[in-house]
Formats: sequence, C-alpha cells, structure tokens
Amino acid sequence: MIVVTGATGTIGRALVEELGGAARAVVRRAEQGEELGCDYVVGDLERPESIPLAPGDRLFLNSALWPGFVQAHKAVIDRAATAGVAQVMTVSVRGVTSSGLLGFGMHGQVDEHLRASGLPWSILAPVGFMQNLAGDVDEEGRILGSYGRGRVGYIDARDIAAVAAALLTRPVEADAVYELTGPTAPTHDEIAAELTRSLGRTARYVDLPVEEAAVHLEKRGMPAQAAHDLARLMAQIGDGRWASTTTTVADILGRRPRSLREFLG
Repeated sequence: MIVVTGATGTIGRALVEELGGAARAVVRRAEQGEELGCDYVVGDLERPESIPLAPGDRLFLNSALWPGFVQAHKAVIDRAATAGVAQVMTVSVRGVTSSGLLGFGMHGQVDEHLRASGLPWSILAPVGFMQNLAGDVDEEGRILGSYGRGRVGYIDARDIAAVAAALLTRPVEADAVYELTGPTAPTHDEIAAELTRSLGRTARYVDLPVEEAAVHLEKRGMPAQAAHDLARLMAQIGDGRWASTTTTVADILGRRPRSLREFLG
C-alpha cells in the first residue's frame, strides 16, 4: 500500500488522483477523506501512532510547515523504520541544508534524519511552485521581493505529483535525491509579464534591498525575525542557485514539465 500524508495539499491531492486506488490517504478529518474519494484513514503527523504503516508499505511523507514540523516528521520516519516499510519518500527543497533559513533548514533537518534512518528513501527536491505565483501579486499589481535578476525554474506541483506516482509504483530504486524544475528559469520580471498576460491586468516585479523587503513583510504582519529571514532567503534564491533547470521530470515521465505559460493558460 502507498500511504500518502499531506493528501489534501497541493501535491498530495494531485498524487492521490495519479495513484487512484493504489493510495491510502491520511487526513485529519473524515470529510476530507470522503471528498478525496479514495481509501483513507484519519490521522495526524503529531501522533505518529495514528499513521497506518505495515511491512512493505511505501510512505509519501509531506505536509505544510508548522513549528512542530521537524519533530513530527522525524517521529513518523522512526515509526516507519519500526514498521518495516519498503520506502519513505519525502518532498524537500532543492539544495537545502539543516542550517538553512526558515523552512529550508527544517527540510534539511528532516532530510538528514531520513538518510540516517536505515530505510530505503527518495527525496523529491523541487524549487518554487507555479501555483504560488499569482498570489504574490498585491492589490497594486506588484510582486515585491529581493530576488534581483536571479532566474528560478518554478515547477507545476502536478508535475511533482506525477514524478512521485511514477517512482512509487515502480520497484524500489536506489536511494536518491531528485531535483525537480520546470523547463525554463525565468526572471521575476519575466514572470510578471506572463502574469500580466494571464490575469488581464498589469503585474510588475519590484526588487527591494533585503532590509526594505524585510520592513515590507513586517508591515504585512510577519514577525520581525521571520521577515528578515524571508527577505534574506529571497536574495539567496536570486543568487543563481535555482537558475539551472534539470531533465529529471522528462527522464522519469517521458515528457517535459509544463511551462509557466502552459500552467497559466
């Protein structure tokens, strides 16, 4: 059985659809499972014993970030090891380390724990999701950030789900990190142009120094330290580390990933 956590999220929902009857979704409320229309169990990552795992299962471990993310994911990995699952697959972020800022560091800590668990593992390491781009446009049509002219190979989350489904329905392969990107890596000015075309209203990217970006985020309600860290993280993303694209999606699926224009329609 393929056990899917985060089944109501952007990737998880698409993965359940890809897997069809092969998936058992872990949901926090029964009505969520009924909506998904697949086999499901009510469980919570903060209660590892509620995650149904048996020898030979394959676990897709993914969720949104929250303060207890690292502790909960480590505990579920430990439970998977005790249960004798065949493989754990997680969704991380491309190039993260345990010392990274905000969610990058959280993912890095979980990745390290999984590698040391003794379990067969796969780590999906995408860059940013295309699904989040339109939400970055504020009421004045601005995308505010500190990415500079850096290029980012944003990916459609549905392509991440398709890769996960393909790997989870094959025999377990060697432990590996799969770096996932879209087919091109546009600048945020180019992204704004595509959003303008799609949304039917002008969108423009406004680049800010890190300190100014942090002040803006703080004014929007983010705690001061988190705002500063997020602004620094945007600058790091814009330094070129996400500028290259990979052929991983095409290698696994036999088709290229969706472009931003195809995604926006």
